Amino acid sequence: MSNLLIQNGRVIDPANGVDTVQDVYIVDGKVAAFGTAPEGFTAERTLDATGLVVAPGLVDLSARLREPGYEYKATLESELQAAMQGGVTSLVCPPDTDPVLDEPGLVEMLKHRARGRNQANVHPLGALTMGLKGAALTEMAELTEAGCIGFAQAEVPVEDTNVLLRALQYAKTFGYTVWLRPQDAHIGKGGVAHSGPLASRLGLSGVPVMAETIALHTIFELVRSTGARVHLCRLSSAAGLELVRAAKAEGLPVTCDVGAHHVHLTDADINFFDPNARVTPPFRSQRDREAIRNAVADGTVDAICSDHTPVDDDEKLLPFGEASPGATGLELLLSLALKWAEEQNHGAANLFKALQRVTADPARVAGLDAGHLAVGAVADVVVFDPQARWLVEPAALASQGKHTPFIGYEMPGQVRATIVAGHVAFERAAR
Repeated sequence: MSNLLIQNGRVIDPANGVDTVQDVYIVDGKVAAFGTAPEGFTAERTLDATGLVVAPGLVDLSARLREPGYEYKATLESELQAAMQGGVTSLVCPPDTDPVLDEPGLVEMLKHRARGRNQANVHPLGALTMGLKGAALTEMAELTEAGCIGFAQAEVPVEDTNVLLRALQYAKTFGYTVWLRPQDAHIGKGGVAHSGPLASRLGLSGVPVMAETIALHTIFELVRSTGARVHLCRLSSAAGLELVRAAKAEGLPVTCDVGAHHVHLTDADINFFDPNARVTPPFRSQRDREAIRNAVADGTVDAICSDHTPVDDDEKLLPFGEASPGATGLELLLSLALKWAEEQNHGAANLFKALQRVTADPARVAGLDAGHLAVGAVADVVVFDPQARWLVEPAALASQGKHTPFIGYEMPGQVRATIVAGHVAFERAAR
């Protein structure tokens, strides 16, 4: 391990309330000191961060790496490189691979392959039910031993509420967290756009907001009964966020995240049937988007995730209703968080808050020792230029998935270096 000095950067560490220009000294993969060099320190490598922000590496609560099984859409190699270019040093991957992550051996293999790349730390979610079929529960204890940090159904709702009740009872007994995307199994099934005037005008089948709220009511009743800890994935509506706000006020052990693209886009961004804007859950109304932005600000939303879902051309370049849902996001997460901060009032406070929602808060939700820069912490760091602007175009993305509704947008903030456990895993030459 080499000694690394990051010089003259503006260190922002929301977990510890730090926002100040100072040097960071890294020894043997850990943060050794700030400001003054530790005794006997000689830098083997120095990064000049003048005018740049030095922050904890980003923690992303939903990034599909597509392995095993969907290597034609993306590979660990391409997606972990995308994570490095996006400053994401820890990511949580859902269990909807092929085969599904319902066996300890599959989880161990995925973790082993990811570790071998020496890039982002990969934290899998295990399947809640075998094959995500919503019937038999998986061996949660064995999956936890293999490295799963929680259990999820990805995009597949559990139709039998009894099964979900049993899952939450079991999870509560052993202290596991269940990750659920609130989506009724029947209402809106097969829908491709937000139920509203726009979908009607375009002749697209709709997913009403109540598909989310009915599921939330059910989940909250089960949480009241079991006391299990539930993380709600990718909320999309004002009504859903109101229910979460009330549940938190009541003291229920729930947290939630939103997809970074939902912070910015609405159903109007479908334009003329643009399949890049086909995502799950669908983009909703302007009122819903404003509610999401406010909920990020007031902390009702615990984290912004990339909801990174790489899709290949064959499945994306189709009529809107037939295109596979999903957008690439790992390389956009930081920029979309910064864009939210820029567009809110009180700029400086928002930069701090935006970084908090993609570092300290998601780490807390996932129970990870990440997303902070205290002395003694593992040195997972992102160095970025907050003033830089970059154009989102397929050639600029390392991800194998080149589809995003933000193609052609100019984005704020560009990652200059990503450091994983003290090792410079990615560095972009200054222009």
